[in-house]
Amino acid sequence: MAQTDYLTVTALTQYLKRKFDVDPYLGKVYLTGEISNFRLRPHAHQYFSLKDDNAKISAIMFKSAFEKLKFTPETGMKVLVTGRISLYEPTGSYQIYVERMEPDGVGQLYQAYEQLKKKLADEGLFTAPKRPLPRFPKRIAVVTSPSGAVIRDIITTTRRRFPIAQIVLFPAVVQGDAAAADIVRQIQRANANGSFDTLIIGRGGGSIEDLWPFNEEIVARAIAASELPIISSVGHETDTTIADLVADVRAATPTAAAELAVPVLSDELVKLGQQRTRLNNAMSNRINFQQERLNKLMTAYVFRQPQRLYETYVERLDRAQQGLTRNMQTQVQQRRQRFALAQQGLLSQSPLERVHRDQLTVSQTAARLNLEAKRYLETQQKQVAQLINGLDYLSPLKIMGRGYSYVTQNDHVVRSVSDLKPALATIHLSDGTAEAEIKTIKPASEDKHE
Repeated sequence: MAQTDYLTVTALTQYLKRKFDVDPYLGKVYLTGEISNFRLRPHAHQYFSLKDDNAKISAIMFKSAFEKLKFTPETGMKVLVTGRISLYEPTGSYQIYVERMEPDGVGQLYQAYEQLKKKLADEGLFTAPKRPLPRFPKRIAVVTSPSGAVIRDIITTTRRRFPIAQIVLFPAVVQGDAAAADIVRQIQRANANGSFDTLIIGRGGGSIEDLWPFNEEIVARAIAASELPIISSVGHETDTTIADLVADVRAATPTAAAELAVPVLSDELVKLGQQRTRLNNAMSNRINFQQERLNKLMTAYVFRQPQRLYETYVERLDRAQQGLTRNMQTQVQQRRQRFALAQQGLLSQSPLERVHRDQLTVSQTAARLNLEAKRYLETQQKQVAQLINGLDYLSPLKIMGRGYSYVTQNDHVVRSVSDLKPALATIHLSDGTAEAEIKTIKPASEDKHE
């Protein structure tokens, strides 16, 4: 009978893994399902499951592939994934290694847009206080493509409306993977310059993919952190990007952005003329009014007889001087009387007399203190003598001196015949001890019976 060769578990799983890896149908699988058991691990590989109503498969998406996603997967989200099926040898379980993922039914970019919009809304970036646009800007920074129609429309509109404003272009890439970082860099450059009043961010229309740099989180946070007020003009009027929501003002078109940034110079000149006219009229009316008041004052009796202005004050001053003189005389008299009384009281309260009285009081107090101390000492001595006599009377040695003794056996004092045992015992007398042998023990009840 031939001997059977048994495979190890490792050998079997290696064989099965080889089968999975070389199968051309499992090398690239397009799978749809619902995400389950997903827990976001920042900057790490992602482990989760894909399931439908009847089955579930484990999934792993490596860090390099996950970082390319434009949205954040969530448990319960239906997705379309592309990957390969293989076997994980340590557990013997098969799983899909996801290379690409996008929401099922909703575009990946739209999903990412909605997620970022909710995140920034929860942080309060959309409802934060908006910076006011300056009324008459001198220098305006524009972040856009140098070759597009946006910068031409802004320059044309600004020159037509407010030609004294200076337009400075900060050229930026507005489409592609590098666009977001370039836009952020130009926003920071404009802020660092410190000489601009307004900043316009602009781009022409396009698909959501074309406008995506203006939906990036880094661009939104750069706009929110800007010290310059920002006007966003991205895409067409129907396009709304994250940059539009974060910016201080949103314009439907680049031309509208320029109109929001600058006033119409001719209109402002007309307003200045109107203001000048109103100011001249107001000043003229003010001068006429003050002139009439001056004429009335010039005809008043005060200017005809100026001495009447201070007659009442002179009379009040005389009365005040008289009252002050009387008041001073009264106070001086009162002070003299108080001084005389104080002098008499001081003589009656001579310091030498008080010293003699206090010395006599001290002598008397010292004599009483010595007498009380002597009495107290005698009383305490008598109490000590009485306590010594009582203690001597209660001394066990005193009692034993009258013929009494006590017995110990095994170093214990014998208080009753029940404590005795037929053995040696020690009899303690007042002047020594004696050894005795206990032979017979008779309780008191037996003696009475006999």
